[in-house]
Amino acid sequence: MRACRSLWISLAVVIAVVMMASAQEPKKEIKHVPIKPTSAASGQEMYKTYCAVCHGTDGKGSGPAADALKVPPPDLTALAGKNGGKYPALKVSAIISGEEVLAAHGSKDMPIWGHLFWSMSGGHEGEVQQRIANLNKYIESLQKK
Repeated sequence: MRACRSLWISLAVVIAVVMMASAQEPKKEIKHVPIKPTSAASGQEMYKTYCAVCHGTDGKGSGPAADALKVPPPDLTALAGKNGGKYPALKVSAIISGEEVLAAHGSKDMPIWGHLFWSMSGGHEGEVQQRIANLNKYIESLQKK
């Protein structure tokens, strides 16, 4: 009887400790910062500056902010594989520009880059299109072979 009581007390203590430890774990939060200017000519620079924080430097969706997102970022290296082996360049351009909206795009988690590129360029459509095209080409270069 005494051993059974000790077992229950020990179990209750373990459960309480686990609950307190999990309650003290800080909630992951995304820190929003002003957009940093980059060269419109470098898709790689734009990717590392704007995309890697969520999608990871390798494009697999494992960036440092990925765990804090409600919708996990997709593996950008698998886009061609999920499209019959052909990279969906038009769809990716539409997503980057904001013409096609995804669950995470346009939320506070994922900005619509086309709008931000527009504000960075001072409204120069040619620069916006160059940014989208170069970022798209860089994402295409990440595809699994």
